[in-house]
Amino acid sequence: MFRNLLTRLFNDDPHPRPLASPDAEVAIAALLVRVARADDIYDQAERQRIDRILARRRGLTLEEAAERRAAAEMIEAEAPDTVRFTREVKERIALEDRVDVIGSMWETAYADSKRAADEETLIRLVAGLLGVPDRDSALARQKVLQDLGISED
Repeated sequence: MFRNLLTRLFNDDPHPRPLASPDAEVAIAALLVRVARADDIYDQAERQRIDRILARRRGLTLEEAAERRAAAEMIEAEAPDTVRFTREVKERIALEDRVDVIGSMWETAYADSKRAADEETLIRLVAGLLGVPDRDSALARQKVLQDLGISED
C-alpha cells in the first residue's frame, strides 16, 4: 500500500496533490521516526510512543499503528535529506495539521523523558520547513512536557 509513497512524493509534478489520508499519516510517521533516530538511539519506548501517537491521530488500533510505523521506518530510511522530504510533506499536508505534527514530534523526542540536542535541533528545523512559527512550536513543546509530567530543567 505504501511502497510507492516516495515515488508519489518525489515525482517532480509541478502541481503536487494532497496525499490521501493513509499516505499522509505514513509521511508524518516517517518524520516521527526521523526525530526518534536523530540521536542514534531508536528504542522500544520511542517505537511504542510513535504507535500511540499514530493510533490517537486517526483512531487506529495499536496493531494498525505499528504496521504504519513499520512502513514509515522503511520510507524514512530511503527518504532523501530532511529538507527535501519535509518540503514535499508540507505541500501535501493541510496547514492546520502541521502544528499537531510538531507536537507529535516533541512527544516522540521526550519518549525517554530526556532532552537530546539532536532531536530538538531536528524538530526546530522541521517546524521552520513546515511553516510552523517558533512560538507555536514552543507552545506545543510546553504542552507535551506538561502532559507527560516532565519539568524543564
